[in-house]
Amino acid sequence: MLTAIIDYESGNLHSAHKAFERVANETDAGTVCVTSDADVVAKADRIVLPGDGAFPACWEELSGRSGLLAALQEAVEVKARPFLGICVGMQLMATLGREYRDTPGLDWIGGQVVAITPDDPALKVPHMGWNDLVLDAPHPVFDGIDTGDHAYFVHSYHFQVADPAQRLAHVDYGGDVTAVIGTGTMLGMQFHPEKSQRTGLQMIANFLSWKP
Repeated sequence: MLTAIIDYESGNLHSAHKAFERVANETDAGTVCVTSDADVVAKADRIVLPGDGAFPACWEELSGRSGLLAALQEAVEVKARPFLGICVGMQLMATLGREYRDTPGLDWIGGQVVAITPDDPALKVPHMGWNDLVLDAPHPVFDGIDTGDHAYFVHSYHFQVADPAQRLAHVDYGGDVTAVIGTGTMLGMQFHPEKSQRTGLQMIANFLSWKP
């Protein structure tokens, strides 16, 4: 099995690669590679899209690389390969991002990415650090994970899903902030699983063994 982590110069690739490679080795889950090669993405059994920075810049990098976006869409939409978006990689699954300017996304999960606006003025933005997950729906990615387990976040915008059934987990940060989304063979995590210690490594293992 080959898991491809997409390199489009918009993600913390070193940390993500090391975490996925470690878990894959420990669980006999095949090979993990970092790639910007559309042919490799097209052949991969599982695909991970990380992302750091602003939504428009990440979208421009992803869509501007020859054949990469088309290969990703073919693999996920047509071939139904398991997909995981991380941080802005999750946000790109939305219909629309509203950071700086309105920017279209992949439209895999209906909704928009908007600024976090805590109802407590003492809470700072960006939302940075550890927060406790609240699981909203059962999913194989949560095997061994419970409400109250914590994950590491760094973001100023969050995903407002159009269909509440596609929000699988959230955190409380002066109001609900989406943490995990999913539908079909697609998953997204707003937090960084590679930085989330036991919780993150368990969810990476669950993704690598998931058979949707």
